[in-house]
Amino acid sequence: MAHCYTGMNRLKDKVALVTGSDSGIGRAIALAYGAEGAKVVVTYRSDEEGGTRTAEEIKARGSDAICLYLDVSDETVVASVFEEIIHRYGRIDILVNNAGVNGSNIRVAEMDSETFDRCLKTNLYGPFFCCREYLRRQADPNSDGNIIFISSIHEDVNTAGNADYNASKAAIKNFSRSLSLELADKRIRVNNIAPGMILTEMNQEALENERVRKQKEQHIPMKRAGTPEDVANVAVFLASAESGYVTGATYVVDGGLMIQLGQGA
Repeated sequence: MAHCYTGMNRLKDKVALVTGSDSGIGRAIALAYGAEGAKVVVTYRSDEEGGTRTAEEIKARGSDAICLYLDVSDETVVASVFEEIIHRYGRIDILVNNAGVNGSNIRVAEMDSETFDRCLKTNLYGPFFCCREYLRRQADPNSDGNIIFISSIHEDVNTAGNADYNASKAAIKNFSRSLSLELADKRIRVNNIAPGMILTEMNQEALENERVRKQKEQHIPMKRAGTPEDVANVAVFLASAESGYVTGATYVVDGGLMIQLGQGA
């Protein structure tokens, strides 16, 4: 369901770091940013081939890109990656905190501390580590900055058995809002995107099984699942000058699913 993104150079010569851009939503955002003229830092944790493929595709379309290993849950690794990016490009204009893990599908009474920590370390601490490094390296006070978080509608819509994931996404929503207040007078905008049902590896069953997908889509007012490109389009807008007066916002990309839930109760 992917399509070739046609850009308009809205991010020309910007340097963008997109975490977890070896697949899914992160890959779509990285490709879209490249098409808009950005120099893109693609990162992966386990799928080096996917990360390399994303970077090569960006370069094949005429933009600069590199691919780096990044485990966002390890603050030492995060610091070294930011150091490498600054050494290569001199700055980072756009940070997209996309890397994340799914919930454990384990009820709280049965969940061990390690399982809870694993989700929080990636989904919450990871963006914290990345934002901290990004801000510490904003050397030019006259340069506009941009931080975008990819959370989930589960920041508000909760499901039983995924307390770890739901808590991490709710925390990210408020972390992004708090950060936007800290940075609003420093020419750094901070926004959040909350996707609904998007056809990525995190929705593997719906991706592979049309019957399952059609069944789930009946709960979505627009009657279709979203694509990674649906999210990438919003990420381009939030990174561009077109959203220059937007900060502290959450953009829900879910085909109306969140506001539909609860109907008929």
